[in-house]
Amino acid sequence: MMATEERVLLRPAELPQAMRRALAAGERLRMLYAWRPDPDTLELRYVLSRPLSAFTIWHCRPDGPVPSLAAICPAIGWYEREITDLFGLEFGGHPEPHRLVLREGAKPLLPPFDPDYPAETPIPVDQARRFIPEIAGAAGDVQELPFGPIRADVVESAEFLFYYIGEAILHYHPRLFFKHRGMEKRFEGLRPPPAVVVAERVSGVGSLSHALAYCQAVEAAAGCTPPPRACWLRVLLAELERLYNHLHYLGHLCHTTTLKVGEAEGKLLEERVKQWNARLTGSRFLRGILTPGGLRRDLAPQSWLAGEIERLQPEIEAYTRRLDATDSHLDRLITTGVLDPQTARDQGATGPVERGCGQDRDLRRDHPYAAYGAMTVAVPVEKAGDAYARFRVRIAEIGVSLDLLREALRRLPEGPVRAHCLPPPGSEGLGWSESPRGSLFYAVHIGADGRLARVKIKSPSFSNWRVFPYTVHQTNMMDYAINEASFGLTIAGCDR
Repeated sequence: MMATEERVLLRPAELPQAMRRALAAGERLRMLYAWRPDPDTLELRYVLSRPLSAFTIWHCRPDGPVPSLAAICPAIGWYEREITDLFGLEFGGHPEPHRLVLREGAKPLLPPFDPDYPAETPIPVDQARRFIPEIAGAAGDVQELPFGPIRADVVESAEFLFYYIGEAILHYHPRLFFKHRGMEKRFEGLRPPPAVVVAERVSGVGSLSHALAYCQAVEAAAGCTPPPRACWLRVLLAELERLYNHLHYLGHLCHTTTLKVGEAEGKLLEERVKQWNARLTGSRFLRGILTPGGLRRDLAPQSWLAGEIERLQPEIEAYTRRLDATDSHLDRLITTGVLDPQTARDQGATGPVERGCGQDRDLRRDHPYAAYGAMTVAVPVEKAGDAYARFRVRIAEIGVSLDLLREALRRLPEGPVRAHCLPPPGSEGLGWSESPRGSLFYAVHIGADGRLARVKIKSPSFSNWRVFPYTVHQTNMMDYAINEASFGLTIAGCDR
């Protein structure tokens, strides 16, 4: 989507003032990443946007430490720390100068993304004391609880450090990246079409969204446009993924409030939609169907999917009405985990999390892709910012998804589903999708040999895990699990 990008070359010293101007003008940071145009050159890319306007991409080639922008734009803090860990570039004056991805005792021979880092060589790790924030309080009153990284059930690995008195949480410090898989590095050297398989496995419950954003980035680099039928089928698949994710969310939220019948019913409805996915594509997670240029093969959903939607919608509506009338459930959600709008903006909240505190943003409407530009996408918004608001947003989004599914089926044109798509050497592209959890971006850079030289993934959970602690400080232990569930986070999507 090269036509929707504006590029600006900046020197490191110009970055702070440029960011102040951009934020004052209403622009929003989408991501920051580093890449090497050649082995001896490191370049930073700052991606910003405004609704219904072009993405702005700043290019900066540092020759030493770069001024940190985290004090100006807090959402950039994790991106800068990630670049320091993986590329070795320092950001001067960073307010949180601690490791993010690498463990404290890790001693890489070179920065992990250095082209000279020896392949298949593990990073040496020594014993080292982990970073622990200091909490002031009366001697003996403040207790410390390290929880994780191994947690009960099949929950993903993470360590959460609580400082508390009684049931009151004074401060909460999450530590993620215990299973960082280096997914961005895994793309390097692959041909663009088969690398879809890697994108689909970054986060299992977002397989379609990741594949879609990746394919659109490759298409932008190649300057190709998928056929109309492929674009409409992509909408259909994306909304099926949103539908099963939101139904799972409702069931899991019931699990945390101990509403067992509600949990069972939500997960049964989720299972019904996953069975549609398997019948339509052969994959419950909608894998193996997208490819740069469109779809790998045609789909024929009209003859049966419309009828399934009509049968399932009344059951979903009855289920959500019962949830919204169950006092024991609502009592645990209302006023739990409040996120205020200013913190959401500053820290980069996305998806239902930001829409639950009054932020009216959605990539399907604000930066349309696939066939969304030909549709009217309603964007549900709540203002309270608590777990109940996030719950209400997702219920409303289920109704929107069902409407979009019907429209996609009704307007699905005939024709081919794939166009030739081969990005030329030296090209690059930006792709995006509004996943069930929020904004998802892929940036791809094609090397001189036509293979992938760099792939950057900005996932919604990377943003929302950054925001989440601000809703935990000064709350209580009994509400923690409910609050975490209300965010709909995935650790795999964050750790990558």
